Amino acid sequence: MSTAKATEGSGKMSPRTKARIAGLFYLFVFVTGILSLVVRGRVGIAAAFVAGLLYVVVTVLFYFIFKPVSGVVSLLAALISLMGIAVGPIGVRSVNPLVFFGVYCLLIGYLIFRATFLPRFLGALMMFAGLGWLTFLAPSLGNYLYPYNLAPGILGEGVLTLWLLVKGVDSERWNAQAAATKKGRENRSA
Repeated sequence: MSTAKATEGSGKMSPRTKARIAGLFYLFVFVTGILSLVVRGRVGIAAAFVAGLLYVVVTVLFYFIFKPVSGVVSLLAALISLMGIAVGPIGVRSVNPLVFFGVYCLLIGYLIFRATFLPRFLGALMMFAGLGWLTFLAPSLGNYLYPYNLAPGILGEGVLTLWLLVKGVDSERWNAQAAATKKGRENRSA
């Protein structure tokens, strides 16, 4: 029996299922995020709030999906994403929340690039997305490049979302990478 089937049969959610759920929530983030930009008033504010809550779910799922690649980098990425989610509603004007998501996308891209269970081109696209969001580090640059600087994020995060929805991750490779990471930790602690 393959490790993927063993995981699926043990009552735990398979990595592929977890990835597809993350893709579904990511899709909902896109829909509610776009709605929040297009619709003004209470509906727009509510959509932005829902998008933030949905992004928390994506962040948590990504933490667990990418933990076998690097627990430390995955945790760092999650914390940065959560900071970005928090900065938006509290209205910190000195930092655009997209800067946090730029760093988050760079870290997720790095994790994908190092992962054995997702294609590397997705990691490159996420890093490209991160660079687009990081143009908002300098408000004048971000404003000058707007709306073109949104394209890398929409492309990178959009392609990753579709990949997760359609394919998920390779569960056997995910389980193998998780087992190798666990073995490496045990060897270091011994």
